[in-house]
Amino acid sequence: MERHPNTQALYADQPAREQNIQALVSLFESGIKKQAETLGVEVEHTIVDADGQPLTYSQPNGVADVLEALSVTYPQVTKDGIHILGLARPKMNVTIEPAAQIELSAGPFVRLDEVEQAFVQFDNDVAQIIEPHGCRMLTYGYDTSMKAVDKELIPKARYDFMNRYLSTISPYGPRMMRGSASTQISIDFTSEADAVRKLRLSNVLAPIFALICDNTPVFEGKKAPHYMMRTEIWRHLDPVRCNTVPGSLAEDFSFRKYAEYVLGVPAIVAPNGEGGFRYDTRTFGEIYAEVPMERPDVEHALSMQWPDTRLKTYLEIRPADSMPTPYVVAYTGLVKGLFYSESSLNALDDMLCDVLDEALVEDAKTQLMRLGYDAQAYGMPVSDIADKVIELAYAALGSDEKRYLDPLAELVEKRITLTQLSDLW
Repeated sequence: MERHPNTQALYADQPAREQNIQALVSLFESGIKKQAETLGVEVEHTIVDADGQPLTYSQPNGVADVLEALSVTYPQVTKDGIHILGLARPKMNVTIEPAAQIELSAGPFVRLDEVEQAFVQFDNDVAQIIEPHGCRMLTYGYDTSMKAVDKELIPKARYDFMNRYLSTISPYGPRMMRGSASTQISIDFTSEADAVRKLRLSNVLAPIFALICDNTPVFEGKKAPHYMMRTEIWRHLDPVRCNTVPGSLAEDFSFRKYAEYVLGVPAIVAPNGEGGFRYDTRTFGEIYAEVPMERPDVEHALSMQWPDTRLKTYLEIRPADSMPTPYVVAYTGLVKGLFYSESSLNALDDMLCDVLDEALVEDAKTQLMRLGYDAQAYGMPVSDIADKVIELAYAALGSDEKRYLDPLAELVEKRITLTQLSDLW
């Protein structure tokens, strides 16, 4: 077993630490693909009634009833006792977030038309159930009508623990859980070096992606005070587990260093040894100080880290707001064109090679939230960076897929966001 004398003394009270680092690294390595080509897409939605108020889980004709009706076409049902918490059919998994936001996780896909078909199908499936009751399914980055504190959490112990812990840090924890909704894209990697490269570039591009996909016109019942309100939420939610993974922009970053980061984060939710979970504010390194982590322990620990890009057996790029389906497909095409093209990756490396400090990313977020496309980031006009990533993606996508990028490309060309186009702004 590889030894690291510089950390042995520091973690003398964690005799299983090296085994746990290796367990995490082994999981990352198990995700290495011969070819990087598949895409996973997750979008969170909010269902509202005729008055624009979000449905709770338990109310009559609420989200629980929607899931029950949806189970006819998504027959693989996950329950917690009597409560339906998830549904699935091939390549489409439906789950619910803390305040009954509905998430569709779809894939893996290779082609953008597959992404479009899956999300159009889901939109139609849900519409058939809710429209007779005067309800609609919305895709915004934040609840458009209520303050987060007024929203009901679904009956799930994990969310009670998260709410308890995050509420002690800032008001943004409850706001994230109850009010926010995102679009997340998962991509493959072909080696540790490829994963680290894509992790770095996606972290640096996180502010740009957040601006291009900005779709949060309302925050806490009022007009959002600036661009990229979801970025504001995640920035202050819990700095230990959010934003840019420490050291991940450096050339010597590795699977091992990501594993060390994971072990240093407070768990909040930890397995209780009886198939359930308990509240625990110790770090994962402390919880498993003397106990080697098994695969389910590793997967749970990774699920409790929420950086801009998360490493699992794939890379999960997380900065974008929830958006209508055409923009979701366009964003998927943008990510595909940037991260599955060697030409694009080389161009991004050249353009962003000097961004080696997480503080630069945080400064970029600050500037973009304040000034939008008029901001500067990394010593360049943000508009130039946005133009470049659109140009690279168009060049990389096949002739049959370029058109899918058009909705986002039009926003960038006009220097405007979905937030600004909304009637609610």
